[in-house]
Amino acid sequence: MTTLFIATTGGHLTQLNSLASRIPPERGTADDAVWVTHANEQSRSMMADRDVEFVPYVGVRSVPDVLRCIPYARRLLARRKVTRAVSTGSGIALGYLPYLAARGVECHYIESATRVSGPSVTGRVLQWVPGVRTYTQYQSWADHRWVYAGSVFDGYEATTGTRVPDAVLRVVVTVGSATQYPFRRLFEHLVPLLAPEGTLAQVSGCSVEVLWQTADTPVDDLPIQATPVLPAAELGAALSKADVVISHAGTGSALAALNAGRFPILAIRDSTRGEQIDDHQLQLATELARRGLAIHRDAQSITVDDMIETMRVSVHRTASPPPLELRR
Repeated sequence: MTTLFIATTGGHLTQLNSLASRIPPERGTADDAVWVTHANEQSRSMMADRDVEFVPYVGVRSVPDVLRCIPYARRLLARRKVTRAVSTGSGIALGYLPYLAARGVECHYIESATRVSGPSVTGRVLQWVPGVRTYTQYQSWADHRWVYAGSVFDGYEATTGTRVPDAVLRVVVTVGSATQYPFRRLFEHLVPLLAPEGTLAQVSGCSVEVLWQTADTPVDDLPIQATPVLPAAELGAALSKADVVISHAGTGSALAALNAGRFPILAIRDSTRGEQIDDHQLQLATELARRGLAIHRDAQSITVDDMIETMRVSVHRTASPPPLELRR
């Protein structure tokens, strides 16, 4: 028996990577697992020890990209003897799940934790596809069509205890791997706060060292050393060493910060400025603040006091989260 784990890169892949270990094998027997995703620094690092099929990228709301998935799905089904498929989206799920479900594969779509109040466009399509079981990560909007099976944030807890930096105060600023939505406002606002002689250095009395992970945001004219995308392992190591983490309010970046034990500042992208497709980041950031796992701010409202405050809180896993039971 073979289970396909299907997700686009970024937060969708990070979520599926976290949730996969909570999904029991089919019929109590050990499954072969094959991962289907796009190739970039994050996915190559995260999938280094996995059986993975790298497939062409599916752009946001790109019908041609979705249709181009079908030949790949056909070949995977033939070569891998697929019996089950699980996806956290986004558009790649539309390219694979309907085809596989129509050919008798047991298909499951888990809506992103970013979708706090209702399904995404992908989810709204897949909920009508025969043979595709759909799941929400929020009990508040579960119904007969959308089953609540648990959340990727299950098992995290914040605790107080001040982190005291050494002579160097380390900061990670990360905006994930999205390639279509620059977030320049965040970098423009943070540069003077995090500069070598900037506000944070003056207030803390420490020198400030910053990792700027910028994706496709144009920052060549800013006085920073930009790293567009980091391998997952390198980003995780940097987050674990950081005293302060400032992240866009994306699920994957938030999870990476929590897994590193950090209490992040989540900067919310504004869809009216072309920074995201809609305002789902506000919903996610509000949910994580409600859980006590982060604080959130508009990109231009982040202060040095916010940064100092996050150094007084850490995050850890309280226990093994419960299994994610999928419907048969």
